[in-house]
Amino acid sequence: MSWTRPAQLRAQVQKLWDRGELLASVVSGEPLFPRRLVLKGPTSAEMAERFDAVRAWVAELRTMPHCRVEMRDFRHRVFGANAVPHEAWVDSLDEALALIGKRHECARFTALAGLTRQRQPQLLPWLAKRPLRALELAGEWSRLLAIVAWVEETSSHSSRPDVYLRQVDIAGVHSKFIETHRGVLAEWLDLTLPPAAVDHSASGVGGFARRYGFRDKPLRIRFRILDPARSRLPGDFGDDITLDAGRFARLDPGVARVFITENEINFLAFPAVRDSLIVFGAGYGFEVLAQAQWLSRCRIHYWGDIDTHGFAILDQLRALFGHVDSFLMDRAALLAFETQWGEEDKPTRRDLPRLNPEERALYDDLRDNRLRKELRLEQERIGFGWVEAAIAKLQDANGPGGPADRHPR
Repeated sequence: MSWTRPAQLRAQVQKLWDRGELLASVVSGEPLFPRRLVLKGPTSAEMAERFDAVRAWVAELRTMPHCRVEMRDFRHRVFGANAVPHEAWVDSLDEALALIGKRHECARFTALAGLTRQRQPQLLPWLAKRPLRALELAGEWSRLLAIVAWVEETSSHSSRPDVYLRQVDIAGVHSKFIETHRGVLAEWLDLTLPPAAVDHSASGVGGFARRYGFRDKPLRIRFRILDPARSRLPGDFGDDITLDAGRFARLDPGVARVFITENEINFLAFPAVRDSLIVFGAGYGFEVLAQAQWLSRCRIHYWGDIDTHGFAILDQLRALFGHVDSFLMDRAALLAFETQWGEEDKPTRRDLPRLNPEERALYDDLRDNRLRKELRLEQERIGFGWVEAAIAKLQDANGPGGPADRHPR
């Protein structure tokens, strides 16, 4: 039978809840009720031929709580005049909530709306737009409102907080709480702060601190000077250096060549190379290097894993420095160490427009599983003799008239 049952009527009201419409009406005041539900009943032929089933269906609907069923007359040739359901209505928000068992949740949401109206009325449109998300945050609501009020107050005095999140002094609030809720706080602060207090060039969770005027943890770059003649440190102090991005940008060590590697041991073990330094990479986070304009005058070699993500990182680095060369990320190295092959977790499949023809051919073989399914060769599995030989070849090419000498300095 395709006749509408009580469960299907409840499902129609449940959809209103799932779309947030019932709770949104608490904020907006938009009347949703009385509301007619879709009701499909038996045809005239079915009522005549299946009278007992129709009578059971009628009884089921008429005893359904929190739903008003309007009837119409039906005359049966044997049983005479009868009444069958014609329309089904829910008359009020309270009846709708009772029908789907959501009275308690609505009461809690109503309390959130009242608190928001009192303390941050600018957030009411957000509350109407995302009521179910608000319910998820009900336990943290008061603290979230307190954070917004603190940022508003601080910004009104100095236009920007200019402190670390750790320095926000609100009862019951710690920096990890703010970091955990950066997504919703960003949506709220965009609604409550004046435009001048928001840096619209910063976006996303990673840009939260800068967007709203907080101090951010300095981005740091770790590197080693590979040529003792270029060392900036006295004596045997060591050559493993970490600087914030600003100081690294101002360093300009006068080297001709920069290596970037993703593996810490490779970074530490990388041998001496004249006129060079090596940077310990940060995966997909190379924007930190963009401030160092002196890098554009260097020959840059990127050494990553031979897998789809390794080539994706190379492609992204070339978006910042178009002259980057790959290092030991070729087919020869891959085939030479076949016994060291492993399996890549969740390979990328997107096109990488900045690869050269040889790199693109190898990348296509990897992403299309032409050599082996989800193949990868981690950079640390390449024998160190190969590394030293590749470096020697680069240094030989750096003789008078070599490629590095012709690179802009």
